[in-house]
Amino acid sequence: MENKGLDIAHAKERLLDAALGHVTFDGWSETTFRAAAEEAGVAPELARLICPRGALDLAVGYHMWGDAAMRDRLKEADLAGQRFRDRVARAVRLRLEAGDREIVRRGAALFALPQNAPAGASLVWGTADAIWTALGDTSDDINWYSKRATLSAVYSAVVLFWLGDESEGNAATWEFLDRRIEDVMRIEKFKAQMRDAPVLGRVLEGPLRVLGRIRAPSGAPDDLPGRVTDEEKA
Repeated sequence: MENKGLDIAHAKERLLDAALGHVTFDGWSETTFRAAAEEAGVAPELARLICPRGALDLAVGYHMWGDAAMRDRLKEADLAGQRFRDRVARAVRLRLEAGDREIVRRGAALFALPQNAPAGASLVWGTADAIWTALGDTSDDINWYSKRATLSAVYSAVVLFWLGDESEGNAATWEFLDRRIEDVMRIEKFKAQMRDAPVLGRVLEGPLRVLGRIRAPSGAPDDLPGRVTDEEKA
């Protein structure tokens, strides 16, 4: 196999493209990784250098590709006049539609393994961050974290529901998504009412003052959920 002058990013794309034809049958496994390297014309040693964790790195790459596809489709979507909750729902729907159900199912099984759970959680947080950022979120305080944490939970639940959905056009999934977002809106409304209540407002004054000092991360610190490592960018 000829690897001279091979661009690392391009080689990883070739590996991922080749792997997708095997994931449905062999999952994100070592078998898939080796078959992808052979079909992509990438020497095993170079493939391992590009993806030290083997198929896990390819699964991470596939998830990140889905985030990028969602961002591109969201730019083309007409969101004018829509309520913000509807814009969030649209973004989540576009993110799900960017992936192949069986490939995502195999990825869910991979990231459910204890040793891979941190990587999976990081990716879900990254998806939530991608959605909020694409929708123009400008929060720079505790809300930056709470928005992404809440959407991460919603997205995770919707993905699991979608994987088992057999309704026509995934209608049941979109209804489930709307209900989850409605639940979030009720919680936010309740929180606002509690803050505005005279007695509770005084009780919460101290904690809220402390929380008000929290700021969104600057420069993507290494320990932030959803942080994309240099290794994953390669």
